[in-house]
Amino acid sequence: MSTFLERLRQRVNDRGLMASLRCALVDSKKHRAWPALNRIGVSITNETESLVAGLFATHPEETNTGNFGTTCKAIEAARGESPGNNDKLTPTERRFQHLLAAEWGDELFQRIIRMIFMAKSQGVRVNYEQLSTDLRQFRQWGDQIRTRWAAAYWAQDSAPIAEEDV
Repeated sequence: MSTFLERLRQRVNDRGLMASLRCALVDSKKHRAWPALNRIGVSITNETESLVAGLFATHPEETNTGNFGTTCKAIEAARGESPGNNDKLTPTERRFQHLLAAEWGDELFQRIIRMIFMAKSQGVRVNYEQLSTDLRQFRQWGDQIRTRWAAAYWAQDSAPIAEEDV
């Protein structure tokens, strides 16, 4: 269990701290988050923990199951989107594909931030422990993490193909 996430959970009702941590998500306001990050034991140079702290401050509703692919699939379901029998992607599915294709750094972070905002608007809980672990390992194991997220997203409603459809 992540100690910085534990400290965040203990201070979730500290509105001032949470407001300061949300500044970590905006480049022009990151400096405002630095004192708050220090208070929860996160180095201001640790971009992964800074990001997760800002995300948690934005949407602290948590779950302890699944990964970010599971979260994105839950967003799609909460929005009432369902892939039809055609090859068209749902809007959430398209966003998720763009997230999977994103490179480490600002592009990936911005796509994750947008998905967290969607999770908040739809009341979808996020597994921040797993997201934090995945992001810490992303530089070395990015392809495997993307594959796990994709497997969680698409495996949930994959139905076997009937023989006559083959």
